[in-house]
Amino acid sequence: MSKHLEEIQKYDAGADASIVDNMAKTYRLVLSKRDSAFVATSDPDELKTVRENFLKKKLGLTDSDDKLDAVIAEVAEEMKADRMKERLTFYYLCAKKTGKLSVFA
Repeated sequence: MSKHLEEIQKYDAGADASIVDNMAKTYRLVLSKRDSAFVATSDPDELKTVRENFLKKKLGLTDSDDKLDAVIAEVAEEMKADRMKERLTFYYLCAKKTGKLSVFA
């Protein structure tokens, strides 16, 4: 089991290993750098990047910024126990909440 799958299963016990693997391949470069491997939920610019580059561009969501920001806030709240929020886990949970895990199937 990959460390990414293990981390995601803390939040979704039924996480699909193939989806997690595909996400890890897609974000391999980002995950290889310590600075970009985590989401800084206290940084408004970081949250804007998640909204614009992941939710809108990658997942193709067209909802209002407020609605997408609410998804990000829900995931941040769900992961609040983790001081360092792993990007792949954060992205997985965002995709799951928006019904877009199939993008990585």
